[in-house]
Amino acid sequence: MDKNNFDKIVKNSQDISLKWRQVPAPQRGEYIRLFGEELRQKKQELARTITTEARKIKTESLGEVQEAIDMCDFAVGLSRQLYGLTMPSERPNHRLQELWHPLGVVGCITAFNFPMAVFAWNFCLAAVCGNSIIWKPSPHSNGCAKGIKEAWDKVSGEFKDLIQILEGGNEEAVSICEDTRINLVSATGSTKMGKELAPIVSARLGKLLLELGGNNAAIVCPSADLDLTIKGIAFSACGTTGQRCTSLRRLFVHKDIYEDCVKRLQKCFDELNIGCPSKDSSQIGPLISEDSYKAMQEILSSLKNKNISVIGGNRLEIEDPNEYYVKPALVLVEEIEEEMLDETFAPILYVKSFEDIKDAIYMQNNVKQGLSSSIFTNDIRESELFLSESGSDCGIANVNIGTSGAEIGGAFGGEKDTGGGRESGSDAWKNYMRRVTATVNYGEELPLAQGVEFDES
Repeated sequence: MDKNNFDKIVKNSQDISLKWRQVPAPQRGEYIRLFGEELRQKKQELARTITTEARKIKTESLGEVQEAIDMCDFAVGLSRQLYGLTMPSERPNHRLQELWHPLGVVGCITAFNFPMAVFAWNFCLAAVCGNSIIWKPSPHSNGCAKGIKEAWDKVSGEFKDLIQILEGGNEEAVSICEDTRINLVSATGSTKMGKELAPIVSARLGKLLLELGGNNAAIVCPSADLDLTIKGIAFSACGTTGQRCTSLRRLFVHKDIYEDCVKRLQKCFDELNIGCPSKDSSQIGPLISEDSYKAMQEILSSLKNKNISVIGGNRLEIEDPNEYYVKPALVLVEEIEEEMLDETFAPILYVKSFEDIKDAIYMQNNVKQGLSSSIFTNDIRESELFLSESGSDCGIANVNIGTSGAEIGGAFGGEKDTGGGRESGSDAWKNYMRRVTATVNYGEELPLAQGVEFDES
């Protein structure tokens, strides 16, 4: 890595943040509004770039650009709602207030599978909060980053440097984590990556926002609408070729409907249109790399060696022989297998039956990750149990929809090895600001807190 170039990027980001934070928040929101309008103009172009680099199908790519646009709209409204609190003081003629101020420079590390949306989650909020951003995209997504930067440069005037792009891999990510001039590191990727980067930031007592892997599960109850359920399961397990952090990995089906559910799923998987992601007809594109394919096959071979039923999972020779198209795999297990406990970034769906809803919830929760979860039921008692403190332990809990497809209005992220961070909606904006508790004495006397007496003698 070029250290001089890195220092230049950080210095530029520092300098522009000092100017940007002086711009009133609603005016910062106006810049983001214009950015969103530019993204609208470039939507088709940007989507093609995502399809080319991330190998996502056209509709998913268009949807991702739309999510970035929607984040701009969300942030515009937020720019007028960066609320603090006024609290009662225990001292007379005093006012107690909570203030929120920009952090400064935000380092943003993103993954290949959502090259624009996750950046938008971070940038739009960080920017309206008064921060600059240094973005290290996945090496697979440099074209997407360039397209985003061009859109920002067109509308940002003197604030072009608010987005600084740092291309590279692990070495550059480590540099971001080590640098004390970077006030927050937001990292999205695998749990392994998070565990490597977190100690580096912690060693300098830096702020860290992690959105890591998920080993997501869904529960199908006897009352579930199976037509709706199968559709939700299929998209969650197979969308983006199983390469979402919210992809469905484990499925627990009540024994009374298990055979019917498996039969329907197998038929659905057989009918999926797998092909070139740039074709309108394709529902699933290829895996991102040969390494991803090998990791998938290693897991499936391990399962087959145990005489566990594996349906699908084979490579498909479609068009380009250098692409790794695969048929999604259904793995029918009778017990919880070791392979189920870790996330494999590929379309592998483990299916197991259950008798009691509490057992299903226990199996769902009994993994290291805690990102997304779903239950399919028309029984209000089951859905409410699932959403209660005794239910799902994940950051996202869904009823009658799949594990993937979170909306920007809610905070996105999970618990345990998923990292605990929250991005996008709700009060996630607070991650990008520092909190100040201010006390104002507007009286003529100085009463001390807790009734302490400290008079001059």
